[in-house]
Amino acid sequence: MGKRDNRVAYLNPIAAARARGPAPNSGPTIQDYLSRPRPSWEEVKEQLEKKKKGSRALADFEDRMNERWKKELEKNREKVLGGGEKKEKDKEKKEKKEKKKKSSRHSSSSSSSSSSSDSSSSSSSDSEDDDEKKNMKKKKKRKRSSARRASDDSDTESETDSRESSKKKKKKLDGDKDKDERDGRRKRKAERSHSESSDESDVDRDAESKKKKRSSEEKEKITDKSKKKKKKKKHKKHSKKKKRKTSGSELD
Repeated sequence: MGKRDNRVAYLNPIAAARARGPAPNSGPTIQDYLSRPRPSWEEVKEQLEKKKKGSRALADFEDRMNERWKKELEKNREKVLGGGEKKEKDKEKKEKKEKKKKSSRHSSSSSSSSSSSDSSSSSSSDSEDDDEKKNMKKKKKRKRSSARRASDDSDTESETDSRESSKKKKKKLDGDKDKDERDGRRKRKAERSHSESSDESDVDRDAESKKKKRSSEEKEKITDKSKKKKKKKKHKKHSKKKKRKTSGSELD
């Protein structure tokens, strides 16, 4: 059985591209982009002026709209702020109109009309009194709430001040303790260094005294040795003289 042929034909990509020829034109070229129609400087100026004019008209329109909105806001504010007073006035006007209508309709029954007018006036006065009482209650509640808030604020401020003062005192105490500890450490170090220096000086003095003693002892030993040598030399000379004398006497 022979081996299977797995070889593949190789194509040079450059040679294949050359064989295909030039690629077709797809879209505008660089020359087309460079030779495109362009506006002149005068046309550009005209376009800029038109834009400026449009922006001015827009700005004027915005200013007008802002003025209108301001006016509407002022009206709404007046309505909201003076709404309660206006409502009360409207109620009073309506009640007066109703009274007039009732009086004109029931002119014959004067007694009934007078009683109805009295009842309406009493009801209106009662409603006014109720409104005044409610307003007074609301004002009192507001004052109490403001007083409570002020007291709460003062309490919180006093608490914060006390906390800050306590923190400052603690910091001062801690600083004093640290200073005392540092001073104590410095004193101990100074005492230790002084004691060590004194011990070293005593040791040095002892060593110097010992050295002096040793040097004096060595000097004494050297002097003793020299004296002994001198004595030996004298003794030898004296013995030699004796020998000479004895030898001379024997010869005679």
